[in-house]
Amino acid sequence: MNQPFLSRTAFATLILCLLTGFVVFSSAGASDEVGATGSEPCLKPALGKPVRKAVLDALRQELKRLHGLKVVFVVRQLKVRDGWAWVHTQPQSPDGADKYEDVSALLNIRDGVWKVAEIPCAEVDNPECLDAPDYFAGLKKRFPGVPTEILPVWPERGKD
Repeated sequence: MNQPFLSRTAFATLILCLLTGFVVFSSAGASDEVGATGSEPCLKPALGKPVRKAVLDALRQELKRLHGLKVVFVVRQLKVRDGWAWVHTQPQSPDGADKYEDVSALLNIRDGVWKVAEIPCAEVDNPECLDAPDYFAGLKKRFPGVPTEILPVWPERGKD
């Protein structure tokens, strides 16, 4: 009598692994799926996603307008949800030779286009800047529609 190549248990395990792998593979990045309009809820859009490019292009245009700089970004954080985005970047020249101060920004989509809503100042100990313990509470008051999930967890001053 011929022995089966795989036992029933091994065959079932193989099928389960293949199906699980397919589900994992097909859903990989599902939380990253969002259109450039930002209308779909998501967090952390991956490289190559249209919303990521649209948000970073809007910030890039704003930095060029404000400072005349042509930059590329090292992205430290980018979260998008419900037409709002929070980004923390380390801008640098396109050749990487010049590095600039970190830039964080709140963006939102208006008329189908991502726009910078606010770039906080980064001065240490300035009560109206990013380092202030109540900066994000004030940001939520200025922009009540901002989803809390996109904002970074920021350590309070004086706490270890």
